Amino acid sequence: MVAAVCMINVDLGKEISVRRELSMFEGVKELLHLFGEYDFLVIIKAGDLRQVNYIVDKIREINGVSATKTIIGAEGEE
Repeated sequence: MVAAVCMINVDLGKEISVRRELSMFEGVKELLHLFGEYDFLVIIKAGDLRQVNYIVDKIREINGVSATKTIIGAEGEE
């Protein structure tokens, strides 16, 4: 399992439509609206790195998303 945190900037006035689209992604496990440098923080969980990259690429295609910054980690077995 691969986990990622994606911080997202959106164009002014696009927050509602971007949030709606982000909430529909299958790999998005948590979505937080932020106040500060970034507008949203998304926690992604997927089976492998390829799936995470696919989700992040799709996030970048959303109308109104102006920038993303992603941190990827691997969940270990406990």
